[in-house]
Amino acid sequence: MVTLGLCGTLLAAAALLHAERERVTRALALQAALVQTLVTGEIRRYTGFLSDLAAALGAQSRLEAPEFAAMTAQVDRERLPGASALSMVVPASLDRIPQVQAYWRARGVTGLTLRPNGAADEHRFVVLSRTLDGTGSAVGRDLTASGEASEALRQARDTGTVTASRTYRLLRDALLPVEDQQLSFLFAAPIRATSPEAADVGEFRGWLVMGLRGEDFLRQTIGLAAGDGVAVTLSDGTAGDVVPVAGWRPAVRLDTTTPALVVTVPAAQRAWQLAVAPTVRLLPGGRHSSVLALLIGGTLTALLAVLIRTVLTSRDRAVRQVEVATAALREDIARREAVEAQLRHREIELKGFAGVVAHDLRNPLARVIGYADVLREHVATMPPEQGMFLDRLQAGTSQMQQLIDDLLDYATADNRVLEPVRVDLDELVAAVLHDRVGPGPGPRPTVVLGALPVVEGDPTLLRQVFDNLIGNALKYTRSGEAAQVEIDAMPAGDDGWRIEVRDRGIGIPPDQRAAVFDAFVRAPGGRPYPGTGLGLAIVARIIERHGGRIDIEDNPGGGSLFWFTLKQRVREVVA
Repeated sequence: MVTLGLCGTLLAAAALLHAERERVTRALALQAALVQTLVTGEIRRYTGFLSDLAAALGAQSRLEAPEFAAMTAQVDRERLPGASALSMVVPASLDRIPQVQAYWRARGVTGLTLRPNGAADEHRFVVLSRTLDGTGSAVGRDLTASGEASEALRQARDTGTVTASRTYRLLRDALLPVEDQQLSFLFAAPIRATSPEAADVGEFRGWLVMGLRGEDFLRQTIGLAAGDGVAVTLSDGTAGDVVPVAGWRPAVRLDTTTPALVVTVPAAQRAWQLAVAPTVRLLPGGRHSSVLALLIGGTLTALLAVLIRTVLTSRDRAVRQVEVATAALREDIARREAVEAQLRHREIELKGFAGVVAHDLRNPLARVIGYADVLREHVATMPPEQGMFLDRLQAGTSQMQQLIDDLLDYATADNRVLEPVRVDLDELVAAVLHDRVGPGPGPRPTVVLGALPVVEGDPTLLRQVFDNLIGNALKYTRSGEAAQVEIDAMPAGDDGWRIEVRDRGIGIPPDQRAAVFDAFVRAPGGRPYPGTGLGLAIVARIIERHGGRIDIEDNPGGGSLFWFTLKQRVREVVA
């Protein structure tokens, strides 16, 4: 009987282990599909953006440096994670280099010097560029030095579509320390003249190129969706021509018992591979039910051997107990799988929403803002009525840009991966005040800044907190009065600080204070002032993510006192 009990325990443990492996396999397949969909969507967004911007550049009858700067002014690394720069590249044979250099100098690229690299039938020079990562300008550089870049440029011109290069180290990274260099890609979109006023309608003008660093792109794109359930490796190419580019791995142990899933992603006329490997956090609650069943079964078997000597009927009672425990375990597994499915569905909905806002609203709005800025340069020659229309256009686009930015910040405030570091709040607040309190009309604000501590937190999110609270203190001030802002800190317990931001503005009635931290809620007194109703909701989410609290009190003498707490060490609160 004891032998039969031990055999039954081993069989039950083996069955549970098999069921666990099937659950891991299903969960891994869902995560791999989510990662594949996310990367595919990002690549399509990048290629669509490059195609649209290349078409806009080709539509200019006389493309000059100020126009390029205006059309790319709204582009940054938050809109294009991993991107290093946006540049216009033009072809030139060796004997035409002086004419090409003079042509672009006359169009606003002062001091341009084209530096050919080696002997070639055709050189390809960067003549216009907007740096996105602060590594310095590439204007004047000859991309012929890179075989991968030259190959992608030829293919883009021949096919007329956006093309990605084979992976390589960008020329602009040659001066970086070796440990900071990354394997990257070059995306190239052909530019052809399309303006009816241009003398070269239909002719090839050059390329719009974008450098994309593999590790930065993978970390910023995958980190939010993958969480700590999987690790992802990005490789360039397929079959026997595969080059590992970058990897993203959470700070947890990999599950070595389940092989990684490899999925393919189309990337602008090339193919990338994503190897998605599970970690021990892929399934909620871990993977210990088989071990637990083995321990419980062994204990029950030992007890059964003792009880057989006294009461034979106890065997039936033990069997019934095992059946009840097995049924409860199955119900628990079913509940966990339902929760997992619901969470995955919510994640996909959130990512889809962010993608729609970023791609379908932000890119067209950026083009409208760029053209409005170009028109603003000629406002002196316009009739007064047209100038008024242009003012209304720019005011409307600014409000829409603010709403889109606030929506994205609100949508990702709960799910963005925290990157805590030591943050000097004195330096951070000084930077916010420098941006907020600049020269402008009306009375000058009074700012009183006390000594602020050094805390651990995500610097980007904490900057949003102070930018929103200081911006509100400056904005919600009665007409004709100078704004007053006081910022101070004091210890709060053994391991935290209480930060206070006080103003002399219009104030918030006590019965409306709790509601202002909800999304899209604005106190009645603040409705005449511009805003989206999302700023304080974003602030509240960020403070909660850092394990703190936020509230409002009356400021003695008038106005409001906003206070929040921050801990010395971040222990992230997951919503």
